[in-house]
This record gives sequence, structure tokens and C-alpha cells, in this order.
Amino acid sequence: MNVFSVFRDRIVSVLDKLTAEGTLPGGVSFNAVTAEPPRDPSHGDVSTNAAMVLAKAASMKPLDLAAVIAERLSAVEAVGHVSIAGPGFINIRIEPTLWHDVLRCALREGTAFGDSRIGGGHAVNVEYVSANPTGPMHVGHARGACVGDALSNLLKKAGYNVTKEYYVNDAGAQIDVLATALYWRYLVACGAVDQAEFDQRLAAKEIQYGGGYLIETAQALKERDGARWVDVSETEWRPVLRDFGIESMMQMIRDDLAALGVHPDVFSSEKAIVEARRVEAAEQDLAARDLVYVGVLEPPKGKTPDDWEPRPQTLFRSTTYGDDVDRPLKKSDGSWTYFAGDIAYHYDKYQRGFLKMIDVFGADHGGYVKRMQAAVHAMSDGKASLDVKICQLVKLMDKGEPVKMSKRAGTFVTLRDLIERVGKDVVRFIMLSRKNDVPLDFDYAKVTEQSRDNPVFYVQYAHARACSVRRHFATVFSGVDLSAKALAAADLSQLSDPDEMAVVRLIGGWPRVVEGAAEAGEPHRITYFLGDVAAGFHALWNKGREHTHLRFLDPDNQSLSVARLALVQGVMTVLASGLAVIGVEPAEEM
Repeated sequence: MNVFSVFRDRIVSVLDKLTAEGTLPGGVSFNAVTAEPPRDPSHGDVSTNAAMVLAKAASMKPLDLAAVIAERLSAVEAVGHVSIAGPGFINIRIEPTLWHDVLRCALREGTAFGDSRIGGGHAVNVEYVSANPTGPMHVGHARGACVGDALSNLLKKAGYNVTKEYYVNDAGAQIDVLATALYWRYLVACGAVDQAEFDQRLAAKEIQYGGGYLIETAQALKERDGARWVDVSETEWRPVLRDFGIESMMQMIRDDLAALGVHPDVFSSEKAIVEARRVEAAEQDLAARDLVYVGVLEPPKGKTPDDWEPRPQTLFRSTTYGDDVDRPLKKSDGSWTYFAGDIAYHYDKYQRGFLKMIDVFGADHGGYVKRMQAAVHAMSDGKASLDVKICQLVKLMDKGEPVKMSKRAGTFVTLRDLIERVGKDVVRFIMLSRKNDVPLDFDYAKVTEQSRDNPVFYVQYAHARACSVRRHFATVFSGVDLSAKALAAADLSQLSDPDEMAVVRLIGGWPRVVEGAAEAGEPHRITYFLGDVAAGFHALWNKGREHTHLRFLDPDNQSLSVARLALVQGVMTVLASGLAVIGVEPAEEM
């Protein structure tokens, strides 16, 4: 039950009546009319801009039209008071009985409270992480994984049919580089070369992946095949080690994702797309639309003529769709560019029926957005859309000092290191504590301290406190039915204290938060909301410590205690519902 959607419908009903009476002209659209919380809560519960957006069409001053609309709204069900503010905002104070009904709805629906139908069951493909299968995932991947997974969960809650996808880049040159590194680790494992020679080749950059994780992979290859690949030609060992390396790295990545609570629905293979000639099919489709040509690009900015070799290339007319320059589909040797492969992959997604695609990219892919959006628009004749979420860098620290590398990876901190240090719930919550396009500081000390400055602790503590109230209730009032159905039937009119009603309003705002966050594609809004609910609940708890008559449990008044427990259960419900979206388990004790 979205209170604000309910009141928008009621406002539109009033506007329809004014239209029928001739106060408003016929044929006027009400699409721009909103119903949302006022910036200042003291002004009311719902604010609408109806008078301001319709005044011109009605040939009236906004304040005059606001007076007419306000008079009609005063007679609407559950409206307690209507006032006009500023240039014509109409503010509505809702009767407490409606808020009590919303609380009952939350109790009956449980964590399904806030589920929405705005997605209409439309298919959405969310691709995220998609780390190259050349080693373990690092902290940067962690942020993309958390953002993509929470966004997927959020869209599901909003009524979309979501597919979580991981794109395996298993066809590029980096896989040959991986195979080479694995080969030399394998030779060391077999005793064919010593560690000193490996280190020399690594220093000379003949080997590019020097992390210790390949030692385990090389040992596994030796255990499977013995010394079979030591004295054979490169043409024999390379395809075998490519496949073995990819399989091993992807298993490592799957294990890392699982440790973070991320389970993609689909793993798509770049190699499979290439072998199925989807790149050629995508290029032919664009060519049939006259969007492919052979031309010469201008030199990149900052290049001098001596640095630039103009040459004919196969180009995609991405400027037709808002890109800065047209983009090459083929390299000078005639092979496909990385961009061409990505077009083929998104072409494949379009062919699978996805008209709404979301890609979660790392900070280094910002310049890639326009060309990919241009490609998706072109190949679908504008039927499909691509939304790209860029995740900015994560600065990892411990007590303010930078944490730079992992013993296992050699050059970076792995995702597994992070999870083992602070736990997956802390990682997921903190990675979503800022908008994805804003840099994030992740300090080991701060994210594990037990204080209100640590958002994950503050929210989890609120849920644990609520659980403790419920447990204590059972010891004070034995034999009382504490089921959701029973609590929903309680006399909630006894919840009359302003701070109690403030928490009820927070609970009632959850459905709107879900819809707003889903429409904006911003899962970090969920952590902000959880922080607000936690703050409201902690404030109510503290108020009860100072004023005994406001405590959740009154041994001499069972009816009031049941009503207040219903409120506490409502807090638990929305906290658990929100935590489920971001993939965090609610704490029952702390």
C-alpha cells in the first residue's frame, strides 16, 4: 500500500470532478501532478503541485486554483487538514487511522510489504561484475557486484522480470596472456624450470600475471595431467592451458561471488558468441541500416601528426546516436575490435528479448558509455535501451592508512580478503552506502566499530533491539498470540505519541522508496531509508528510557503493549525487507 500513490489517485479524482464542472478545461493532462512528502514534515504528510502545474491551463492564479482544490480535498476520506504554502503547494495532513491501516498492511504482508507492480513484468537484463577470468576478484569488483545485485533485487521487488548476468570475457588476448603465465607456473610445478627463471621472466614482463593464485592452478594441472605439456609445442599446450585456466579462474570467481551472496542467473561466454558468428551478424545488421562504412578517423586529441598513421577502417556511425566520434569495428589487421564484440553481445541480449538492459561498469569504462548506448539504439531501431551505472573507485584503508595489496594476488586486495576481514554483510551494506558514481572510502576500523557513525551497525542494532523487545514481551505477557495476524488486529489507535506516529509514517513510506529507487536505478537509497528507520526507532527507544509511560512494554497495560509491539514488528518488517534488497541478513542479537 503506497500512501502517496493512493493520495495521488484521490487528488486526480478531485481534478476530474473539477474538469467535469468546467473549472478545469477538458483534455488537460494530469501527468505532471505529483503527491510526495513535503520537504518540511511540519507542513503535513502529502504535498501536491497540482495548482501550480494546472494554473495556466485553467487561466487562474496558482494560489486561487490551490484554494479551490484544497476545499475539495478537505472532504476526501482520511484527510485531516489541508493548507496552502508558498507559490501554491497544497499540503495534506492524513488522519492517523490511515497510517494505522498502513501499519496493519505491513504486518500482514511481512517482507513482501513494499512490493510493487510498476515494472509490469517487463524483462530487464542486469549485467554486472563481468571481471576478466584472469585472477581473483578485487575490491573494485566488490562494489560493482554489490550495486548490480542490489539493483537486480530492487527491480524484482518493483515488479520487473530480472535476469542477473555475468559476461565471461574468454575470447580476448588476455586469455593468451593467462595461458602463458599458467604455463610457466606449470613448468615450475613440474620442476622443468626453477623459480629464479620464472622471476626473471616476470621481471622482464614476459609473464604478466604473477599472482600466487596461479600456483594452485598449476599444481592442479600437474595433478591432472602430470608432465604431459612440458616438452610439447606451444600450439599443443596453449589451447589446453587456455581452457584449464579459464575454468579454474571462473570457479574461483564463482566461489568469491557466492561468498558475497551473489549468484548470477546466466553466465554468457564471449567465446561462444564469437564462435556462433554473432559479431558478423551484428555488423551485417548495422550495415543493412547504412550504419557501417570504411573511413579514416581524425587523430585522437593530444596526438601530433608524427604519432598518427591515418588508415582506412571499418567504422560504425555512432555519432548518429549522440557519440563524440564514429567507432572502429575492425583493427588494422582485419580482426574485430573489442567494441565490435560488445556490440555482438548486446545484440545477442536484444535477440533474447531484452528491451531494457543495464550494465554496471567500473570507473575506467566511463568513456565507453556513449558508444554502447549508440550501438544498442541503432541495432534495435530505438526499441531497446541501455542504462550504464559507473562504479567509482573504492579507497581501502585501516584506521586511516591505505591498504594496498594482498599476499595472494600480489598487487591488489582481493574480494575474498575483504569478506574474510569484515564479513559479507558489512561489505554489501557499506558498498551501497554511497551512490555508485561517487568515490567510496572503506575503512576496516570504521565499518566494524559499534557506534551510530557506522551505518551497518546502526541499522543492524535497530533490528536486534526490536527482536529483543519481542522476546521480552513473551516473558512479561505469557500466552499472548504474537502472530502478524494478531498484531494487525490490535487497537492501534493507542499509538498516539508524535514520535510513535513518526515511526509509523516512516514504515508507511517504504513502498514509495522502493518505487522511487527502482525508477531511478539507485539502490543506495535503500540504505539511506534503513538509516532513517533505525534513527526513528532508536529515538523512540531512548525516549522510553527517559519517560517510563512511553516504554514499549507496560506490565500493567497489555492492550497498549500489544499495540506498541505491533509498531516494533512493523519496524522489524521494513528493516528486514530493505536488508533483503541489499542482500544483508538482519541481526537478531548483537
